[in-house]
Amino acid sequence: MKTPQTFRGSPVLLLLLLLKGVYANGYKPVIIVHGIFDGPKQFENLSNFITKVHPGTEVTVIDLFDDMASLKPLWKQVQGFKKAIDSIMQKAPDGVHLLCFSQGGLICRALLSTTPDHKVHTFISLSSPLAGQYGDTEYLRHIFPGSMKKTLFCICYSKLGQKVSICDYWNDPHHRSRYLQSNSFLPVLNGEKPHSNMKAWRGNFLRIKKLVLIGGPDDGVITPWQSSHFGFYDSNENVVEMRNQEFYRNDTFGLKMLDARGDVSVCIHSGVKHVHWHSNFTVFESCIEKWLT
Repeated sequence: MKTPQTFRGSPVLLLLLLLKGVYANGYKPVIIVHGIFDGPKQFENLSNFITKVHPGTEVTVIDLFDDMASLKPLWKQVQGFKKAIDSIMQKAPDGVHLLCFSQGGLICRALLSTTPDHKVHTFISLSSPLAGQYGDTEYLRHIFPGSMKKTLFCICYSKLGQKVSICDYWNDPHHRSRYLQSNSFLPVLNGEKPHSNMKAWRGNFLRIKKLVLIGGPDDGVITPWQSSHFGFYDSNENVVEMRNQEFYRNDTFGLKMLDARGDVSVCIHSGVKHVHWHSNFTVFESCIEKWLT
């Protein structure tokens, strides 16, 4: 009969070691993808929120296409983020959570759709223009000084414009045919522009176990703000909610199926400006925390 092994050391140290093991094995790694004009430094608060509530969680903010480099074409960014995220997923047999802010939400959508056998469990989209952007905002004036939303389609729906990230999801409801014809990113991702990979991309997207959509009416940047929940303008600039969108009704990329499974969660918060979503603990506590187990 073997003699039981004893731990020779402080009981407190033993408890800490045991707790560390529980936490390390209990929480999936969290990968954060930043938005336009952002980088890792803007997500220090969010990273701290996660590790404070779920000690031992491995949190990675991908350090790619930071600041002005975030204006590069989205398909180019998708490829770069895909490589970085894949190396993390390979080390996470139980999967990872993907938390993506603003423009990063679209990058993550594209990454999920184009990556077979990915290991993303929960995709959290934090104030992202998932159905597109159409509005005069400070960001727009910073990128295209002197331009207004009514005329920006002339730039965005051109070969030159499609080399700027915001044009890849510029969705002018008054120029639908130009959007479908000339936008090489969002209509393809939505399945609004048919292509040979639609079935495979839909299957890839449906590998996620949960889709969390976060946004609110006081955002001030995402326009309409309901785009963060897949709502968008019709030709009269009336907001059409997610379930009445054509891409939802036709289930072109799997959104309707996810919803039918009960795997779409919508969180609306008032009083939060766009640049504060990732540093607001109330938002984290009510919309994000419970999904990061």
